[in-house]
Amino acid sequence: MTKSSPFLFLAAILGALAVVLGAFGAHALKDRMTPYELGIYETAVRYLFYHVFALVSVYVLGALAQSRGAPPPKALRTSGWAFVIGIALFCGSLMAIVATGTRQFGLMTPFGGVAFIVGWLTLARAAWVLR
Repeated sequence: MTKSSPFLFLAAILGALAVVLGAFGAHALKDRMTPYELGIYETAVRYLFYHVFALVSVYVLGALAQSRGAPPPKALRTSGWAFVIGIALFCGSLMAIVATGTRQFGLMTPFGGVAFIVGWLTLARAAWVLR
């Protein structure tokens, strides 16, 4: 995308965070959580990692558009921000459940899932426009 596109930077930072959280869960939390809590934690880390690669894809498609002399489709920016929101709501709410034991954080999880779906659909739209 443009030089001001935050998506590659966010992907790099969130990728590092995913590795740290994954290692922390595997080593420091493994004996302190129930199998159910560990499953929730692992789901959060896994979805965080998946969407790091989605953010990289957003950046790459934007760069591809610019290399062709075209502005990146608006759907691409929408996709990137939807992925970031999905990470915050979906992964963040699952982490909050495990960290606090408060199940009410689970009320945010579906909104994060919807944001992920929006992100993937708008990424598909941008890819269609760029084909």
